Amino acid sequence: MKKALVPALTILLVLIVGVIGYILNSGPVSGDEAADDCDVSAYTMGVKWQQQSAEAMALQGQTYEMAARQLDKAVSKAPDGEDLAIMTDLDETAIDNSKLLARDIAKCHDFSGWDTWDDWEQNGEPTMIPGALEFFEHADQLGVDIYYVSDRTEENRAKNVEAIAKLGLPQADDEHVMLLGPPKDERRAKVEANHTLLMQLGDTLHDFDGAFADASVDEQRELVEKNRAKFGTEWIVLPNPTYGDWSESDLDAWDAPVRADD
Repeated sequence: MKKALVPALTILLVLIVGVIGYILNSGPVSGDEAADDCDVSAYTMGVKWQQQSAEAMALQGQTYEMAARQLDKAVSKAPDGEDLAIMTDLDETAIDNSKLLARDIAKCHDFSGWDTWDDWEQNGEPTMIPGALEFFEHADQLGVDIYYVSDRTEENRAKNVEAIAKLGLPQADDEHVMLLGPPKDERRAKVEANHTLLMQLGDTLHDFDGAFADASVDEQRELVEKNRAKFGTEWIVLPNPTYGDWSESDLDAWDAPVRADD
């Protein structure tokens, strides 16, 4: 009996040591370590560019500088007495939510399901896209009505209005914040019923026209070509490499063998 017990005790001891080792090695890890072990690491480069690159900062500021010049022209050409308006998306257009995306990547959580968005709307810490605040303040000074048309949830209306008002965005009130419910085309039509809509701003193409919403990426590219004259004047696009319809597209690769330098 004693001889038979020794191997059994040895096996039990090995199992105990293994379990303890697993527990110790499965504790909290850094964001980079978590991303390396998760499928969501595919998002890391885009989020890094959006949040950390000086190039993103320069391009965003440049876009809003161009938008301000175009808005000045549009206002100067508008007939006297008309009520003028601009319409803008919020997320990744006026405000930056990359902290949420970075947190989810670090926790190995796929943010593209948006199941963490409700918590972010209520408790998150968004920041301003460079150049955005100055642009919207300028529009306000010109006497232009600003409509924040976002697919943030109506259930969190009070928190959403509070969040954008806290960031200093002008006209951030219930009248000018239009949240998820009717499609953006319907919300746009409501603005246009009482205003001359001078400009729209967004980071995805369906922010500008509902035709983009159900179109494939190839069809979207065709629609971009057809509407080329509107971009940079009536339609102002902000860069967003962190999510979008394009993310599931296949890459078009050069069909040649890799010849690396020795």
